[in-house]
Amino acid sequence: MNNLKISKKPRTYIPETLTIDWISLEPLFNELLSRNISSVSELEKWLVDRSEIEAALEEDFAWRYIRMTCDTTDETLLKDFQFFATEIEPKIAPITNQLNKKFVDSPYSEKLDKERYFVYTRGIKKALELFQEENIPLMTQIQVEQQKYQGITGSMSVKLGKKEYTLEQAAVFLKDTDRKVRQDAWEAITARRLQDKDKLDELFNSLLKLRHQVAINAGFENFRDYMFQSLGRFDYTPTDCYKFHEAIEKEIVPILKHQAESRCKALGLAELKPWDMEVDVSGKPALKPFKNGEELIEKSIKCFHGLSPYIGQRLEIMKANGFFDVDSRKGKAPGGYNYPLAESGAPFIFMNSAGTFRDLTTMVHEGGHAIHTFITSDLELNDFKHTPSEVAELASMSMELISMDHWDVYFDNPEELKRAKKDQLKDVLKTLPWVAVVDRFQHWIYTNPEHTSEQRAQAWKNIFEPFGNNFADWSEHSFALENLWQKQLHIFEVPFYYIEYGIAQLGAIAVWKNYKNDPETGLSKYLDALKLGYTKTIKEIYETAGIEFNFSATYVKELADFIKSELKKLD
Repeated sequence: MNNLKISKKPRTYIPETLTIDWISLEPLFNELLSRNISSVSELEKWLVDRSEIEAALEEDFAWRYIRMTCDTTDETLLKDFQFFATEIEPKIAPITNQLNKKFVDSPYSEKLDKERYFVYTRGIKKALELFQEENIPLMTQIQVEQQKYQGITGSMSVKLGKKEYTLEQAAVFLKDTDRKVRQDAWEAITARRLQDKDKLDELFNSLLKLRHQVAINAGFENFRDYMFQSLGRFDYTPTDCYKFHEAIEKEIVPILKHQAESRCKALGLAELKPWDMEVDVSGKPALKPFKNGEELIEKSIKCFHGLSPYIGQRLEIMKANGFFDVDSRKGKAPGGYNYPLAESGAPFIFMNSAGTFRDLTTMVHEGGHAIHTFITSDLELNDFKHTPSEVAELASMSMELISMDHWDVYFDNPEELKRAKKDQLKDVLKTLPWVAVVDRFQHWIYTNPEHTSEQRAQAWKNIFEPFGNNFADWSEHSFALENLWQKQLHIFEVPFYYIEYGIAQLGAIAVWKNYKNDPETGLSKYLDALKLGYTKTIKEIYETAGIEFNFSATYVKELADFIKSELKKLD
């Protein structure tokens, strides 16, 4: 590929130099609202024009969010983000509802290709059901309020020795073979988090109240039931989620308990403490797959090229366009994400690398999302690219596993490569109970909206305990245990977005199993599934990948047994 620079497709409806303010936007929306539609082809052209303006707005919002998270200390960037949230989105919401009505009311909407537009039409009808004018200011308030989490956590740092570290950088010391170093790091990180415990509790109480009111306004008993509809969960119910929790408790927790007992024995300890869970039991230093962010990007490009030239070239394009911010630093928001740029057809990867093995898996995870963004970029409507999280996370979590065949680019030493693969497979299993706990906790939170902060802390402990409490002894740190939920960004910023990781993790194991049996066919089916975007149902997309949309106890056991057998091969 000679030219790696991104060039947006020419706009056919909106001006090439559209200013994102209401004076410029309103005439465009009014034209869409008033346009006469007298045939199926005219309706399809109307949909394409609407899609074009939505893509432009999404990309503008994306850059505001990206810049704000890259530097949470810059008030100007925060104000730019808040401008969109407070001045643009509230004006768009009612017009979006009117456009949805225009689409549904058009006699030609029934004559559209049923197979092609089924998922899209279903989503539009659901949005119309949920829309309430009185929720617009509440949604704006929620949008602004939940971003405070980034400001609070992004400013957290600790001193270890004479040096200051972000919490992500300090977490590297949890892998140190010196137990005192690990304990000091864990206690410093925990103390810093707890310093803002009350502030985060107050923030969440505010969000809880606002979200519950949104649900009540929309005619629901609670925010949980509202969100199941809002997230378009057409393929499973809250009861299915509870069954998933039970399956994980029954089939996965005993495996992890046994692994924890082996860890305890290998480390020669009477009991595991929270700071003993990340260190390598071999007594060897922590894995160092790369020196810095630049090398992480370069090695990941090479790794992805090993899978296919197309996949490798996507990361090259991102690097050439400056679509990475990977190193951890003070003032940067926590966590990591892949943010699609709707008009550019490429994404931006944001993460907080501190030189650890976990950063490698974060990069290939977000890289899976990135491939998904690129491969769906030519779909005709912007909404066709809005995949549900159960599918989006299948893309990323599968990439964590299928990329392992090319991890030799990160590890020259065969023994280190084997260690890395073992750690990854153990993490795959470890993910599942945490997902179940976070999901069940959110079910409790929103179906008990009048609870106090103290009751919430107790509920977290009660829910976490049957799943093993991370298999560590917290007896001297119960206060830290009961507030552990505050470190989970999703609970604050994207409520109920978490069960998807569990569903997709099972799917990813199945994708990898297929890939292990036949790499060429397994990869081809994976990419074919991603190409669909959201033009098919979740079940159909999973079937295209050659796997089941299934999270029953029997299926969980089958996949867990496969992971256990793969782990044995690495011993």
